[in-house]
Amino acid sequence: MRLLPAALVSASGFVLFALENRIVGSGILALALAMAAFVNKKLFQDLALVAIGVTVMSAVPITTDISTAHMLVMGAAMIFAVAVPYLGSRFMFKDHAIRFPVLTGQKWTPVEKLYLPVVLVLGYAVLPVYMISTGVYANWPAVSDPEGIARLFLGTNALGVWDELFFICTAFALFRRHMPEWQANILQSILFTSFLWELGFRAWAPFFIFPFALLQARIFSATKSLSYIVSVHLLFDFVLFLVLIHAHNREWIDIFLY
Repeated sequence: MRLLPAALVSASGFVLFALENRIVGSGILALALAMAAFVNKKLFQDLALVAIGVTVMSAVPITTDISTAHMLVMGAAMIFAVAVPYLGSRFMFKDHAIRFPVLTGQKWTPVEKLYLPVVLVLGYAVLPVYMISTGVYANWPAVSDPEGIARLFLGTNALGVWDELFFICTAFALFRRHMPEWQANILQSILFTSFLWELGFRAWAPFFIFPFALLQARIFSATKSLSYIVSVHLLFDFVLFLVLIHAHNREWIDIFLY
């Protein structure tokens, strides 16, 4: 009974982001909250917090446009989508379901340290082939001037941090309160993948983004460290940034195999 409304929240994200159908997606989200209210008050509260973030992000253009106007609009929505659920959980509902553990005091294990260069290698192996062979890199702006490069770098990194703040620390954490971890993980990964699809990760991107989202949540459960999963994500995004620069300027950073 708890899984169904949570699954509908996740499905609404797929319809809103991946299919870009605002009417049907909003209807599914409303149905999910109505069912949750019937099942359990706490479930309704937690799903409503996720729904706020999903609704806010679906209301703004999710694109890779790096103009000042778009970065301000999308940036404000991203802040709102994370801040409102956190403040609602902390001060309205009086719990600590949403946490952003950065300074945990726990040292990274040898395995965790080893995984970081592995992420770079995986990014190097996968991203050039994916971005260039499919032509998906064209969904990102072609930049060659210092300001454009700086904007692209800021945009990719800011989005990477936000992904972890919302999909892992917020959506996954709230889903996990009402169902087994593996179910919560699948639901947040659907949201995660659907959002990035609308952003521009098309073609066969879901085949590596969905497992990446699953793994990020699992790592967060094991380490309880936002700083670690953000480090993993930003290393992957750094490779993405380099690939995008190279894809649009083939004589630059000519170090990739594809």
